[in-house]
Amino acid sequence: MRNNINSCGPRKTEKNETYHAIHKLPPGDSPYVRAKYFQLVEKDPEAAIVLFWKAINTGDRVDSALKDMAVVMKQQNRAEEAIEAIKSFRDRCSKNAQESLDNVLIDLYKKCGNIDDEIELLKQKLRIIGQGEAFNGKPTKTARSHGRKFQVTVKKETSRILGNLGWAYMQQTNYTAAEAVYRKAQQIDPDANKACNLCTCLVKQERYIEARSILENVLQGELPGSDDPKLKNRSVELLKELENLMKSSISDSSASSGIRLEDAFIGGLDQLMNSWNPVRSKRLPIFEEIISYRDQLAC
Repeated sequence: MRNNINSCGPRKTEKNETYHAIHKLPPGDSPYVRAKYFQLVEKDPEAAIVLFWKAINTGDRVDSALKDMAVVMKQQNRAEEAIEAIKSFRDRCSKNAQESLDNVLIDLYKKCGNIDDEIELLKQKLRIIGQGEAFNGKPTKTARSHGRKFQVTVKKETSRILGNLGWAYMQQTNYTAAEAVYRKAQQIDPDANKACNLCTCLVKQERYIEARSILENVLQGELPGSDDPKLKNRSVELLKELENLMKSSISDSSASSGIRLEDAFIGGLDQLMNSWNPVRSKRLPIFEEIISYRDQLAC
């Protein structure tokens, strides 16, 4: 029989510590702990959401309760509700929790197709990096993926955010802006996945020679991640597409389009960066590299 929503966990005869460790539950019997129990053990997301709300309203581990509730809501196709919950209650959370909430929001915006909001939040995260406030001013942070902990540098985080921003622009078919962002991301921390996305941006602009040059770096294994089987297959498919397009194209359209990146986006990134007004004494060296690059982030 399923446990009552107001109680959970082992009987008194069981060893509480062992039980919580096995099921990866926090200790105790508070609303948040019960919410995690129904989420992880009973697999009852609706009951978990009710208890997460109770935890938030009673001030019980609000940082974790709000984030976890939003994740469960997303899994239940209640992403818009999750967005409103974060916006309404994030002021109850600590400063340290804001970055995690932003990351959840970005996923929720993507789920809902709110590309404009996603882009604005990604820009905001870049502003925070520019002001030296990312990771609470520290050069690295500890992240977790599939139960494994690892260190993330500001450099890698900047490249990751730029990659996400490039992808968001691609969803808007703004391939010129996406190209500019991917190029900067590749300068900071190159990898094969972003290279393939950059190649796609160039293909969409009918700049096939440039696209092939970038794709060859992936095919020759010169970029991190080039040995991933899925990326290899994707690269081969892109190459086939390129070869077919180049056969039907008289010349590389980058010479005939009449629009060059410098002309279309002159001063775009400089203007955006200047509007951020970061504190020079706190700015991290990696952000000086971004400021020296000229493109546009479609304000």
